[in-house]
Amino acid sequence: MSEPDRTGPILLIDAFSLLYRAFFALPPMSTSAGVPTSALYGFSTLMLKLLREQSPRGGAVGMDAPRATFRHDLYAGYKASRPAAPTPLTDQIRRLSDLLDAFGFPVFKAPGFEADDVLATLARVFAERGDAPLIVTGDLDALQCAVGITRIHAVGRGVEGRTYDTAAVVARFSVTPEQLPDWKALAGDPTDEIPGVPGIGAKRASGLVRQFGGVLGILARLDEVKPPSVRAALTAHAAKLLLWRDLALLRGDVTLAEPPRWSAFDAAARVRVRALFEAWEFRSLIARLDALVL
Repeated sequence: MSEPDRTGPILLIDAFSLLYRAFFALPPMSTSAGVPTSALYGFSTLMLKLLREQSPRGGAVGMDAPRATFRHDLYAGYKASRPAAPTPLTDQIRRLSDLLDAFGFPVFKAPGFEADDVLATLARVFAERGDAPLIVTGDLDALQCAVGITRIHAVGRGVEGRTYDTAAVVARFSVTPEQLPDWKALAGDPTDEIPGVPGIGAKRASGLVRQFGGVLGILARLDEVKPPSVRAALTAHAAKLLLWRDLALLRGDVTLAEPPRWSAFDAAARVRVRALFEAWEFRSLIARLDALVL
């Protein structure tokens, strides 16, 4: 494992999430031959920004495996209404592997698990080694990993984002990162189609989690919940709360086909990426690539 003289984090890239976000954030783009490239361009722009601003020691990638996950087995409604990717994006998904190979970061998948679980596992292993992980994602589910030396860079529109540590998560949600699955079980999550408990919004969910510690504490002390209308709603959905928490909880102990590792972005990687940028006509990115200090 080669290491440049850098003291930055280990980037853990949520590749599909970032590619999707780039596709919907940018206007359509294509090469002179008509090959769609907007998502790949946006993804590449973000990667160059991270390499320039974070000075990472290296990186690794987490991706979804091409099969249903254990969450779909537990709950048929999980992400059930998500539309299929539009054709121009599908074409770019097929070429994403070429871009990841060029950057040189190892890619990890685990059948039956989502990319978020893979990233949570990589983050745990690297943090235990003392390599500060920075998960880069467009999915706020990863915020529950913002503990210890692990931080989350949540990308919004374009390539801008916000970096979260434990304190930033608490400031936003009024619960700790570890309590976010309990919070989501109560408040629900339309993105993942986790219903939550009717009448319990984000603020009340935060208060309940702080008071009782989480779903298990709430269920053990239902008679203490006030007002009665909230107690009645929780009682009516008690059988589902643990399921919804399990759906929201990221698994940090996924068995990977290869031992977790990361690789540095080096001079050879720059040559490979430059060749792709030239082929895809990313002329504006070539100068930024060439200016990176390795």
